[in-house]
Amino acid sequence: MASPCENNTSFCADVGKNAWPELCGTRGNTAVATIEKENPSVDASTVPEGSIVTTDILCTRVRVWVNRNGVVTRVPVVG
Repeated sequence: MASPCENNTSFCADVGKNAWPELCGTRGNTAVATIEKENPSVDASTVPEGSIVTTDILCTRVRVWVNRNGVVTRVPVVG
């Protein structure tokens, strides 16, 4: 079984940088700022693990999944 911190394929490959494996394990707010700086065409936001979210794919969105301590638990990807 793959680790959640492994890089997953993104459907939005043509939007510039689309995955940030280096941010797994960092603070969520730092990850959001880094993502939006490195790819200004996306909006990043933290999402607590266990939250229910829509399953649609938006090439302008990055969900930054964090645990209760605010640490990134999955590779943030565009979609």
